[in-house]
Amino acid sequence: MNLLENIKEALRAVQSNLLRTILTGLIIAIGITSLVGMLTAIDAMKAQIEESLSGFGANNFNIRGKYSTGGRASSSGLAPKTFTPISYREASQFKQAYSERGGLTVTTSISGSAEIKRQSKKTNPNTSIIGGDENYFLINGISIDRGRNFSEVEIQYGSNVCILGTEIVKSLFGDREDPINSHVNFYGKRYLVVGVMEKQGGVGGDTGRDRTLIIPLLNARNLDRSGTFRYTITVGAADPIKMEYEMGQATGIMRGIRQDRLGEEDSFEVVKSRTIGERLEEIAVFLRMGGFGLGFITLLGAAIGLMNIMLVSVTERTKEIGIRKALGATPLRIRQQFLIEAIVICVLGGILGVLLGIGIGNLVGNLLGPGGFLVPWVWMILSFIICILVGLISGYIPAYKASKLDPIDSLRYE
Repeated sequence: MNLLENIKEALRAVQSNLLRTILTGLIIAIGITSLVGMLTAIDAMKAQIEESLSGFGANNFNIRGKYSTGGRASSSGLAPKTFTPISYREASQFKQAYSERGGLTVTTSISGSAEIKRQSKKTNPNTSIIGGDENYFLINGISIDRGRNFSEVEIQYGSNVCILGTEIVKSLFGDREDPINSHVNFYGKRYLVVGVMEKQGGVGGDTGRDRTLIIPLLNARNLDRSGTFRYTITVGAADPIKMEYEMGQATGIMRGIRQDRLGEEDSFEVVKSRTIGERLEEIAVFLRMGGFGLGFITLLGAAIGLMNIMLVSVTERTKEIGIRKALGATPLRIRQQFLIEAIVICVLGGILGVLLGIGIGNLVGNLLGPGGFLVPWVWMILSFIICILVGLISGYIPAYKASKLDPIDSLRYE
């Protein structure tokens, strides 16, 4: 009896015990579904979050003030060092000095809890107001759906103009009303609407980025009565390969503007925008480890169930094993037959588990928001490898037991 005949015989044995095969395969399918489902859901959620953060720009880096953590004086009696935030003057000087090297935008956050009014309508007090320059939308990868960007004159003189997010438009304007060239009010001032940003969406259905209103940077500065606004410079690197070099150049320019002395630490910080994605990947790694661990526990239970069923199968087919040995089947061929049966059952269950896992994982992942269908090829291949290993491990003891049966005692077995 060669290997090919053993495979055919194993398939016939699987087919002849179809109900038991289905039930056993379902045990494996549940384990694979939990494994693939959790890992697919994690990857789908990560893709959704990355897409929602894509507007920040993959090749950008930020220059912002370095803030003290505060607290009591250290044991040496020295108080923690404090740093002044980047001022409007310093940000403007940097923009002028760096503009020949590449594009950048200067922004400041005015409020994260403002209320925008129009006639008798008003938004919830959860609107963000940001001051930005003419490069704000280009550097941050945001398109203007209707209207236009700020003009050079509006940026230069800090005109009372604004660009709205889609949620603000929905709250203040009717379906048939055109917001362009209309007026809105906040902080007791009247602003002309010149544009509407495209819908950006967010994680888990959050529309925070669509509840944003942008005004010219100089206009924002004029709203700063107490001089407490903090300015952030976002630089768009033309070549990602030269990112570190450009960050070094920007650091040198800003140190000169801030008059940081030689040997002293920077009074500001330069941070890659991609840090968000890198932190997200670190979180995803831990989630995958947890998902893999839970899936492994489920598969362990499935493997024990499969081993038990294969042991029952060996007992039921004792007489058949005796006949095969009497006809010349070696212990190796007997072991192969039962191992192949276990692997076939695992692979069949694995196929069902992978299909269910992909479907459930994408369903869970897309609950965060509309997205594409993710096919996790890596987890699919890994799952089939695991199925084969589970079949080998679970089937080995029953196969070994079958190969050691005495042919004479087996023929007498009833």
